[in-house]
Amino acid sequence: MPDQKKHPPAVKLFALAALLGVIAGAAAVYVKEAGSGNGSVALTAADASCPLAAENAAAVTPLMRGQVAAMTPAVDARKINGLEFAGPDGKSLTLASFAGKTLLINLWATWCFPCREEMPALNALQKSLGSDRFEVVAINIDTGGDEKPKAFLDEVDVDELRYYRDPSMGVFNELKKQGLAFGLPATLLIDDKGCLIGSMNGPAVWDSEDAKRLIQAAIKPPAGS
Repeated sequence: MPDQKKHPPAVKLFALAALLGVIAGAAAVYVKEAGSGNGSVALTAADASCPLAAENAAAVTPLMRGQVAAMTPAVDARKINGLEFAGPDGKSLTLASFAGKTLLINLWATWCFPCREEMPALNALQKSLGSDRFEVVAINIDTGGDEKPKAFLDEVDVDELRYYRDPSMGVFNELKKQGLAFGLPATLLIDDKGCLIGSMNGPAVWDSEDAKRLIQAAIKPPAGS
């Protein structure tokens, strides 16, 4: 029988996601530095370096449903820049370090209860779909040292996700400025060119069939890309 403490029921996480989608900015927002924005992407012009991103986003939008219904498709195509964080070896990384991979970027912290609840599902998603074409990039933003986040990941048997860290919270603050994050967890779906497909504020059941269908569609862009 599954350990319910490590793998919470899908209904529980989906209820949390739905609640965050309805009352975003209220009690379920866990980062006090949050600014304005509702998690949608509202841009004025398409990025010329992302000619097919809008087409890719349109193709996967019908799959933003069920357990991942809180995902919001990008309105205008653009690259996500300005994110810098540490990799497992402590060296600095940017999204350019993942060129050629579709990414599910997730910002989390040990003091964020929904983050803790969804971490085993993110681990399962990486185990199921992780490859040289896709990676779950879960970035911890706890301030201080590595002891607490590493101890938590060990506690819930997260062994598929690589350890990414930004104790300065610079990644969160940058996404907040871009209108993509106002609380935790915050998640971005990025295509293999580094262009935004969709974003979500709040948890989701990432090991669900709905999530897998969404990610598989994002990994395989429309013909001609």
